Amino acid sequence: MTLPKHLDQKTFQSLQRRLIQERCELERRVNDNGHFGLAASYRDSTGELSSIDNHPGDAGTEMFERSKDFALLEKEAFRLERVDAALERMDTGEYGHCAACGKFIPLERLEALPTAIYCIEHEPRQDPSNDRPIEEQFLAPPFGRTSLDDREDQNGFDGEDAWQIVESWGTSNTPAMAEDNNIEDYNHMEIEADENDGFVESYESFVATDITGTHVSIVRNHAYHRYMDDNEGDHLLESTGELPESY
Repeated sequence: MTLPKHLDQKTFQSLQRRLIQERCELERRVNDNGHFGLAASYRDSTGELSSIDNHPGDAGTEMFERSKDFALLEKEAFRLERVDAALERMDTGEYGHCAACGKFIPLERLEALPTAIYCIEHEPRQDPSNDRPIEEQFLAPPFGRTSLDDREDQNGFDGEDAWQIVESWGTSNTPAMAEDNNIEDYNHMEIEADENDGFVESYESFVATDITGTHVSIVRNHAYHRYMDDNEGDHLLESTGELPESY
C-alpha cells in the first residue's frame, strides 16, 4: 500500500477506515434483507399460490414494489463497486490521483467523497446528458402534438380544449394544486378557466335578442358580472336589464 504524497498517514488511514466501514454496512444491508426481498420468488413474496384470481391492480402493485427493490439493489451494488474500487486504488498506490489527468485530488474533495476517482474538473457525471426519450417530442407540456396554441394559423379545437372539457367535470386536485393560486372557487381551478368559451368578446355572451332581432336584452351570467366589475360596461343596464334605444 503506497501512501499518496499529499496525504499524511493519519488522514489516509481515516479515509481507509471510512471506506471499509461503508463496505461492511452496504454488504450487511444487502444480505440481511435477502437482497431487498428479491431472493424470494414472486409467489413466495405475495403468499399466493396463483395470481390468476387476483385483481390486476394487486399484481401491478406487487410489480411496482419489486421494481423499486431492483432499483434499490442496483443503487447499493453501484455504491459497493465504487467503494471496492477506491480500496483497490489504495492498495495499488493510485488513490488520490485523478484517473483522467493524474493530478492530486484535493483533500477537501476526498474527505467529502472518499470514493472519488476524478478531480472535480474531470468528473464525468457533472456533464448533463442531452439525450432525451423520443416520447418527449410527443408528450411535451402541456399537450404535446395535440396543442395548436403555438400555431398562428390555427384557432380550432385541440388537445387543450378537450382536456378543459374533461377537467370541468372535476378532478382530484385541490385549490393548492390549481394552475392559478388566486382562485375564487372550485369552478375556477381548470386550466385557463377565465378563457372565453364559445365567444371572443365578453359582451357577446350576455347581449341577447329575440327571434326578430329587435328586442335586445341582457343575460346576467358570470361573464356579465365580471364585465361590470371590471368597469367595462354601462351600469345603467343594471336597472332594467335592457339596452337603451340608442345602443
